[in-house]
Amino acid sequence: MVVDDGSLIRLYYREALEAAGFEVAEAINGIEALEKVLTDRFDLLIVDINMPKMDGVSFLRTLRARDGEAGAIPALVISSEAGEQDARDARAAGANYYLVKPVAAADLTLHVAVLTGTPSGGALA
Repeated sequence: MVVDDGSLIRLYYREALEAAGFEVAEAINGIEALEKVLTDRFDLLIVDINMPKMDGVSFLRTLRARDGEAGAIPALVISSEAGEQDARDARAAGANYYLVKPVAAADLTLHVAVLTGTPSGGALA
């Protein structure tokens, strides 16, 4: 699931990932993402940091505090925040990997494939 408040970012990620064979769901902030994660199954979360209502770090902290499968979903944080402290905060909140925007489509699909263990594409729904 792509969690980002930017509609163009979500569209860019969706198109790149679907072209690589992944299924993609979307959420516009951490609250919507949390609701979806608690009702559906996801293989990976691609999370922005700066979002309204609930930012990416708060979303990951909340999710990682939960028991069960939802709290263990791998998370790739992609943010415009390039500071080392931002990356440390994201990792401390539960991010498995941190990238700085902009991210090339090939880099995005490579990281998604590695984190999901599906190098030829698969479900990111």
